[in-house]
Amino acid sequence: MRSLILAVGVSLALVGCASVPMGDAKQDAALKTFVAKPDVAGIYVYRNENFGAAIKMDIEVDGKNIGQTAAKTYLYKEVTPGKHIVTGRSENVDNVEVNAVAGKLYYIWQEVKMGLMYAGNKLHLVDEAQGKKGVLESNLAETK
Repeated sequence: MRSLILAVGVSLALVGCASVPMGDAKQDAALKTFVAKPDVAGIYVYRNENFGAAIKMDIEVDGKNIGQTAAKTYLYKEVTPGKHIVTGRSENVDNVEVNAVAGKLYYIWQEVKMGLMYAGNKLHLVDEAQGKKGVLESNLAETK
């Protein structure tokens, strides 16, 4: 039974890529300059890998859906200073807390994990160098 589930999961990953609504190309280019506004904090959530390409994953900030990620995509959300919870929803739910400071940018890597029926996710708050690299490897998905 376990090998059947694994075979189905691998097959789904190879079938094709999930498609999510994409953001504006000009906004994508502007966000990749990594300039923070002085009165808010910016949060990038990115998936820069192809593993789990057939799966879309929902992202929430403070319980409000801001969009979906797919392989090689990212979302960007400005938040007020203070504590915020970023949630990734897939086969599982994972959270990361961001203590946002005005004028700073935060980078969250959404790692795709092997799930029981389809891909799971794990959120990692990463440093600026790793985060910028991951965002540059990705394209802006439509963010609510």
